[in-house]
Amino acid sequence: MHLKTIALVTLIASFAGRSLADPTWEVQLGPRPFYLVEQMKDGPLKDRLRQCQGPFGRTDFSIGHRGAPLQFPEHTKESYEAAARMGAGVLECDVTFTKDRQLVCRHSQCDLHATTNILAIPELAAKCTQPFSPADPAVGRPASAQCCTSDLSLAEFRRLRGKMDGANPNARTIEDYLKGTETWRTDLYATSATLMTHAESIELFKRLGVKFTPELKAPQVPMPFEGDYTQQRYAQQMINEYKTAGVDPTQVIAQSFNLDDVRYWIKHEPAFGAHAVYLDGRYEDKNFNHTDPATWKPNMRELADAGVKILAPPTWMLVTLNEKGDIVPSGYAQAARAAGLDIIAWTVERSGPLAGGGGWFYQTIKGATDHDGVVYDLLDVLAQQIGVRGVFSDWVATTTFYANCVGIR
Repeated sequence: MHLKTIALVTLIASFAGRSLADPTWEVQLGPRPFYLVEQMKDGPLKDRLRQCQGPFGRTDFSIGHRGAPLQFPEHTKESYEAAARMGAGVLECDVTFTKDRQLVCRHSQCDLHATTNILAIPELAAKCTQPFSPADPAVGRPASAQCCTSDLSLAEFRRLRGKMDGANPNARTIEDYLKGTETWRTDLYATSATLMTHAESIELFKRLGVKFTPELKAPQVPMPFEGDYTQQRYAQQMINEYKTAGVDPTQVIAQSFNLDDVRYWIKHEPAFGAHAVYLDGRYEDKNFNHTDPATWKPNMRELADAGVKILAPPTWMLVTLNEKGDIVPSGYAQAARAAGLDIIAWTVERSGPLAGGGGWFYQTIKGATDHDGVVYDLLDVLAQQIGVRGVFSDWVATTTFYANCVGIR
């Protein structure tokens, strides 16, 4: 037998029967991480990353933000599996509820019109909170719709298929409205994406051998829902599904923008609350300024004293530029670490091409964001100077590559 054939047969045999849950599985990164390295400005970090050729392994530094939504429809089975293949050690199910109070994975309770094919199914579209309304250029009115998980039963939710997040505001028809994918993403893998319940995501993540980071999404319906489904019942239900599935609490990193949810878990489910994440969304508060500690209510020490262990702000709150134009930790990041808080950052690979500033996620370092490779400069500051424990990414091959190359496993 030819030597190459023997080697191939041996390689196939060595992988036979192995699953993504096998910790020795070599992850598959594809060309993007290496492309980004070549976009970097010359320097020691670029030299180090250029020399890094693998093999690459799974790392908890890589957190799959909604799976791998740079190219796969978010919160779908296919998106989660893609993120696991690229080395995500942690995957996210954003949790919301249906009309019959079943928990499902969606980034927002009311995003079905933008992330699924609901409007193309007339009998389900008729149940939407706000039916499709076409654009009217004469009065400057964009096309719109609002379809919520709470509009549907779980059985109806299961009829949907995921699509890439987006809607065409200039659409005059439903067909055109559904064609809203950003030009720098792709519809190549959006032909029949499988939506998931929260419980199904738990079983999938167990099979994939990854940790769990569910986010309890803010309801977009009045609570208590239908009179008796309270916020606390909702928060408890999410934890109960991990307990029912026999998941070790140390493998679950529960998240919420609602500090009261985190406090509830700390008090009532301490095994889960011990590493619950407070997602800091106070940037939306006009009285909050991430550069002014006097506006931080509660401040970092008060958060730590309340039992919060992990803080998760957007990346731009953690970094700034020094007088030389280099990316450096912000005062906010330094104060969080000084208070003993761990940090998780969100989100890289969500902004499309970075030349020209990078948009919302890069707003505090806009002056340095003139090439795609700056993502590695940002990751290096987050990891080496701030010491974040993980970074959410829409394409975790990028974070997996960086973590492996600098020894974060």
